[in-house]
Amino acid sequence: MTKFIKNFMAAAACTIASSAMLKAGDDFFVYVSPDPIGVNAFLEMGKIGIEAAAEKYGADVQTYESTTAAARRENVEAALNEGASLIVVLGFEFNDIISELAPTAPEVNFLIVDQCISDLPENVHCAVFREYEASYLTGVAAGMMTNTNKIGVVGALDIPFLHRYTDAYRDGAKAVNSKVEVEIRWVGGDNPFGDPVRAKEQALAMNASGADIIFTATAGGDFGVFEGAQEENFRVLSVDVNRCVNAPGYVIDNTLKGVDAALLNSVDAIMSGAKSSVSAVGLKEGGMSVMALDKDRLSSSQCLVSEEPEVVAKIQEIADQIIDGSLVLPDPMFAQ
Repeated sequence: MTKFIKNFMAAAACTIASSAMLKAGDDFFVYVSPDPIGVNAFLEMGKIGIEAAAEKYGADVQTYESTTAAARRENVEAALNEGASLIVVLGFEFNDIISELAPTAPEVNFLIVDQCISDLPENVHCAVFREYEASYLTGVAAGMMTNTNKIGVVGALDIPFLHRYTDAYRDGAKAVNSKVEVEIRWVGGDNPFGDPVRAKEQALAMNASGADIIFTATAGGDFGVFEGAQEENFRVLSVDVNRCVNAPGYVIDNTLKGVDAALLNSVDAIMSGAKSSVSAVGLKEGGMSVMALDKDRLSSSQCLVSEEPEVVAKIQEIADQIIDGSLVLPDPMFAQ
């Protein structure tokens, strides 16, 4: 049974969840989240993935939840001091930390999920996603389903990586609706990935300007956008997991990111002896998707797109083109 212990280095700055005590000679996997997991399904998938990998390889496993920027580094250092053989981190917040610490511990493997760094040392690995492929499909849905020809998207922070959501959504909408106008806003602030109040404010502002469909890519802030949608009766799209169940009647669809599966695939490569491996997954590999493409679960998903067969058919058509290569989408991250 999972037990909770306090890391002696991070003290009150982090929470450590431990599934087993480390035994001499065992592999020891540590997952470090950039923020408290809480209701963040994206971060939860990282925990699920590392626990599945640990079970597969008979390793001990711990999850360290960071509560501050300083705690992220402290947690990685604590994992090293406690004898981790594999340290998994999630997000761009760890790029500088891993770049600095990985060369000092060549016997330890590091896996960065959802990001990568340049000039990879042999002991650093990356699992990344082509988020823009699924985001483009959410734009297709919004472009076809808008009644006002005005839609919006709110992102957590104006950084190149998150343009994979905002810009791809805009491009997908315009591909099927030449009249549509797309407004992009950002949460920003001190806690851009966990601020439902600011996310809600941005969504309400766009709705007040006429946007009747809003895509939210704000992690923990998404729930604020859902609340705004229920108050002002606009529709939304979300990210990472099926959020239609969190606001039935208001969520059209969601991008789906297989963080747990991608993490496990990368751990397989690491355990087989791969050096500085990089795995990039999208629609073709099953690393990214949308609910509209999940024929087995769509009818029970509570997503509004399930009631729109023409939209579902168009999403499937465009997804097939992306998968077979006849439609090549630019990566907005590198267009900044």
